[in-house]
Amino acid sequence: MAGIKPGLRLRVALALALACLLVVGALGFTLYTASEDLEDTLLDQLVSEEMDFLVKRHQQIPAYLPQPSSNFQSYIVRDAQEQARLPDYLRNLGPGRHERFVGKDEFQILVREENGIRYYVAYEVGLYEQREQEFKLLVWLSVLTATLVSLALGYWLSGVLVRQVTELAGRVSELKPGQRHEALARPGQGPEVALLARAFEDYQSRIEQMIRREQEFTSNASHELRTPLTAIRTSCEMLLADPALGEKSRARVAWIDEAADRMAEQIQALLFLARGQALGEIEPVALADCVAEAIEPHRGEIARKGLALEIDVARDAVLELNYPALRLVLGNLVRNAVHYTERGFVRIGYAARDLTVADSGSGISPEHLPRVFERFYRAADPDGGSGLGLAIVKRICDHYGWKIEVESAPMKGSVFRITFP
Repeated sequence: MAGIKPGLRLRVALALALACLLVVGALGFTLYTASEDLEDTLLDQLVSEEMDFLVKRHQQIPAYLPQPSSNFQSYIVRDAQEQARLPDYLRNLGPGRHERFVGKDEFQILVREENGIRYYVAYEVGLYEQREQEFKLLVWLSVLTATLVSLALGYWLSGVLVRQVTELAGRVSELKPGQRHEALARPGQGPEVALLARAFEDYQSRIEQMIRREQEFTSNASHELRTPLTAIRTSCEMLLADPALGEKSRARVAWIDEAADRMAEQIQALLFLARGQALGEIEPVALADCVAEAIEPHRGEIARKGLALEIDVARDAVLELNYPALRLVLGNLVRNAVHYTERGFVRIGYAARDLTVADSGSGISPEHLPRVFERFYRAADPDGGSGLGLAIVKRICDHYGWKIEVESAPMKGSVFRITFP
């Protein structure tokens, strides 16, 4: 997820490691720089001491001939012949300090002239450079080791520091609305963690009060709305049973009865949305019976429009699911199909765990298709209702793990497909 920061424990560990890296890195850089300066000083001192020894030895023993060692090459030049016998890299050098490369070998050279005699001292610095590189490598390995150790130590230490916060987060994640829970604030907690725990407890208490008010409201609303609806439906049944009722009046009463049925469905759906609770138990459901019951309130409208009703659901098709939930979903889909279809057909089919409701109605334009399941969303149709029908369908399907899809195009109808797990 974008914008989520690393955990507190990791951030504390990284902060400690970064601080250690800065300190040890600064120290390592200082040692590295100092070693460079020290190298030049030591080489100058080493070559100067060798030159002093060579001059003093020659003055004591005029016939002295210096012998080359593993690192030093010394020469005494008294005349042109001895000058010509010098190695090429020394032959043209004047008095003073010099640096020359012979192949891959580096030499620090000191030339001194006294009483017409030239003295040459060349020091091959390869071994010294190797030891210096080893020292530098050791410095940087020490920096890396110190950083890794500080990261591990910081991670352990931060774990100690945030353990109470982690434990509190674990207990908070186990909280469920409507269930009794233990106090989050406990003895032994740090003052900051205890303050956070009390804040969570206060928030949980407010949530429970809000849920309790909602449940009381929905229960009262359900009772107050269903009571008059029951009276309306009972009165409609009694009027329809009266043989003296005229055909026009009978049609109006039937329409009122259908409207009362739809209102009862809407109340049930709205209560489901408000409470987020199951509509009933999971049980074996004969799909053909559920489809027939969902269609029944809409048969009058289907007949009035002259639509062809096609049902392709086997009588032995049975699924383990919630009957009221499926009845509510099918009722909304069938009502939607009938409402937007003026001619043609409404088709309901089932095969391979896919239940489809198709129609030959006006269809849905591509720009509206991605939003058909949003609450209160309606296209330009002014008679499209409240915009809750398909939102209720989507909410119920998500609640029970049913997958719902829609395929549609303008003037080509729509197909709603529910896939059961």
